[in-house]
Amino acid sequence: MKFGKWMYLTPLTLIVAVAISHNVAAQDPALQTNRPKHHRYRLIDMGTLGGPQSVIASLSSPVNSSGIGTAVADTSIPDPFSPNCLGQSCLVAHAAEWNNGTLTDLGALPGVNTSMPFYINDLGGIVGISENGLIDPLTGFPEVVAVYWNHGKIIDLGTFGGNASYANAINNEGQIVGMALNTVPDSYSSGIGKNTFFAPAFPVATQSRAFLWQQGVMHDLGTLGGNDAQALFVNDRGQVAGMSYTNTVANPSTGLPTQDPFFWEDGKMVDIGTLGGTSGNPVAFNNRGQVVGASNLAGDTGIRPFLWDKKEGLRDLGSLGGTMGAAIAVNDSGIVVGNSSLPGGVVFHAFIWENGVMTDLGTVAGLQVSAAFSINSKRQVVGEAGPTPPLGWLWEDSGPIVDLNQLVLPGSDLTVVGATYINDRGEIAAQGALPNGDSHAILLIPDGDCDDACEARIADSQSNPPNAHVSSMSNNRMPAMRGRLARKFQSPSLGPSN
Repeated sequence: MKFGKWMYLTPLTLIVAVAISHNVAAQDPALQTNRPKHHRYRLIDMGTLGGPQSVIASLSSPVNSSGIGTAVADTSIPDPFSPNCLGQSCLVAHAAEWNNGTLTDLGALPGVNTSMPFYINDLGGIVGISENGLIDPLTGFPEVVAVYWNHGKIIDLGTFGGNASYANAINNEGQIVGMALNTVPDSYSSGIGKNTFFAPAFPVATQSRAFLWQQGVMHDLGTLGGNDAQALFVNDRGQVAGMSYTNTVANPSTGLPTQDPFFWEDGKMVDIGTLGGTSGNPVAFNNRGQVVGASNLAGDTGIRPFLWDKKEGLRDLGSLGGTMGAAIAVNDSGIVVGNSSLPGGVVFHAFIWENGVMTDLGTVAGLQVSAAFSINSKRQVVGEAGPTPPLGWLWEDSGPIVDLNQLVLPGSDLTVVGATYINDRGEIAAQGALPNGDSHAILLIPDGDCDDACEARIADSQSNPPNAHVSSMSNNRMPAMRGRLARKFQSPSLGPSN
């Protein structure tokens, strides 16, 4: 089964267990009396649509500035395309919207089809994909097409004549970007974005083209010289970021043509380039036109995080001592978060990069690795630590990392096992695990400050390993779910590539 887009989960299970020491004295509450208090959070279980699981579907805006959240939720209907299932449980799953306590089924295109939302803008416009009920005659796999949910109506955005398309992002002006196939045969099209969550969900057989959709018309943005491209992000200035092949000749190291990130503005596509290797992947984009991601080094011997803008060009953000890393998010102040291997290349930690300096954010006490997924305008960062048990975390006010489970108000039987996104109101889209191991998409809503007892529990958790409260995951669906990001940049963010 291929999960090209369904986003939760990191390859923490791939990491070799390495003991990590902690500076307990630095976490003593007596030394933190001047720190701002931590916030408490209400945990909102977004639920499902009758099936066992729901999942946050993207790292890019699964919850908007009004606190409206999106997820993919299982129904109880068996997937008619099994075993070629787009959903996680081989059940039909639908895009769903959580708003004011209600989970609404956004539906799919007519038929018994799965749909997924990848982005919600501040006006409530949602884009993603839906099966259309057809089998691609060129590949034998289900056809998946770009869709736009607007005021309860689902709109098929179409293709360039081919049998698939994907809508990746929508800005507040209603401009949508993504990838659409034309009818020209192409053996490399399935490889665009290979090993990332931007790769096609199923094999495709014709050229992939980056598109900008506006006012009902899909425009081909061109390429950097190759046959295939994909647009991933569009900001509120109408600038677009994505990736494209630069030629049509396969490299021996990858079996694919060279792939570079691009920046598009006013009809012109600019080649961002790489850090010397044959592959670069944009992962996030801000309203200043800054692109961050991961790029292979010369000889494809390592992967490093990068930041690009029109003024400074392409910058290698460095590492925490290892040879693998990726920039995963950037806020509008140009502060970057991501993940980098430590010396030895086995353990990965989350980092924050600002003013030219990369800082190791550490991890949750007792766990070996951490991954940062999102940063908001207030420099609050969220992510996941693990490998066992996996835990969602929050970093703010210069740290240390806090296990989100210590901040959640009592009353829920869900464990926060990963935090995907944080908006500027401090609301967090995350993943929760039930005692039986089923996964539910959750929202964490700030609800006042911690009291002294809460602060004491946080301090204790930072010097003592967490309880193995999700150990049952090893015997259920969660391991398969948690492998999805293992393909991301050949796992530079959280694990060795081989």
